[in-house]
Amino acid sequence: MTVSIRFLGGTGTVTGSKYLVQHGEQRLLLDCGLFQGYKMLRLRNWTPLPVAPDQIDAVLLTHAHLDHSGYLPLLAKEGFMGHVYCTAGTRDLCRILLPDSGHIQEEDAAFANRHGFSKHAPAMPLYSRQDALDCLPLLKVLEFGMTFAPIPGWRATFSSAGHILGASSVLLEVGGRRILFSGDLGRPDDLLMNPPDKAPAADTVLIESTYGEREHPQENVLAELAPALKRLASRGGVAVVPVFAVGRAQALLHAIHLLKLRGEIPTSLPVFLDSPMAVHTTHLFEQHPGEHRLSARETHALTHCATMVNSTDESRALASRHGPMVILSASGMATGGRVLHHLAHYAGNHKNMVILTGYQAPGTRGATLASGARSVRIHGRDVELGAEVVQLQSASAHADAGQLLDWLRTMPQAPDQVYVVHGELAASDQLRMRIKNELGWRAMVPEHDSIWPT
Repeated sequence: MTVSIRFLGGTGTVTGSKYLVQHGEQRLLLDCGLFQGYKMLRLRNWTPLPVAPDQIDAVLLTHAHLDHSGYLPLLAKEGFMGHVYCTAGTRDLCRILLPDSGHIQEEDAAFANRHGFSKHAPAMPLYSRQDALDCLPLLKVLEFGMTFAPIPGWRATFSSAGHILGASSVLLEVGGRRILFSGDLGRPDDLLMNPPDKAPAADTVLIESTYGEREHPQENVLAELAPALKRLASRGGVAVVPVFAVGRAQALLHAIHLLKLRGEIPTSLPVFLDSPMAVHTTHLFEQHPGEHRLSARETHALTHCATMVNSTDESRALASRHGPMVILSASGMATGGRVLHHLAHYAGNHKNMVILTGYQAPGTRGATLASGARSVRIHGRDVELGAEVVQLQSASAHADAGQLLDWLRTMPQAPDQVYVVHGELAASDQLRMRIKNELGWRAMVPEHDSIWPT
């Protein structure tokens, strides 16, 4: 019997990662992500999967970011009852991210209904907070390096991917084939996380390509961030920083703390972390000391270098404060959450600043901000953009093209086939060509919903 992969997401886009591996009548879903960005992609979240959830035997999660885990509550709601295998860090983060995702969807739907700007009457969330809570008992934790059987006759092993807490690459062995999923790979020089483990031997590789067409700049995030925050402080403005609550929020907090210690920005510059999810994630760094570079002292500082904002009343109260100050708030691509209210309030004033800290998928508000647009649509109205927009080029938690190739080079032998996934088409295709030309390996970019052998 052959082993096949059906590419249900994460092809031609960086969102919606889902890869269905089938061997005979057995099916395993590798990642279970939400589509984000363009409306045409987001609508895929509402389209039923081509296989019934109760016909999927197991799920493996590479990490907890919503583009890899955020569809799980809906999968469970629609009938999946198997185990969801992941690392401890991924389990802990899913406990934060998934209920928050359901809550935000409920809030956004309620807001749309109150203000009447949705085309649907009534607007409905994709799933609720309770749906997310209901799926959490399905999570089953495995340690890095431990080989286990997600389905009888199958073997799987997690290795560290260095992207965020718990992030892993997965080696799957079934039907005499070895399939390696890179997951989202971190950077060997990341400010916060340990570098990825070397890649094991495999017959087939799925490699992410978020930054498959570019190299990260030589300067680090401290060199980029310092002059921006100096300008902000000198003019008494407010910086709104859309951050990914898991990973980038903590990296930016650490960077700001280091800049204050070095005297490169005013030590009196107030910093607020306005995201309960990011606040809870920050404290998780104390529970997973082996996965990041911070010492015990630095980890303690991470949890005390900003005012942690939890309640909605505390969040609203920020609007009555005057600058200078820095507000870090989710989400990182400004697709939802509290950051939208801060953008609506502050983005019109030329004294203020919007700092973008990571990849901005096409179709998101973050991408609109990065494009130099003069306005952005928030909660059904157009908000004029007078604030300075700064896009950090060195804050990404993803390996760049050269680092992706370097990771592939750590494989003990060449694979039979490489599938380039999780990237915009230009990024994926450029990485495909580099794999072919520099490594001499077979590589292709699969289309959405295509089926290929391993």
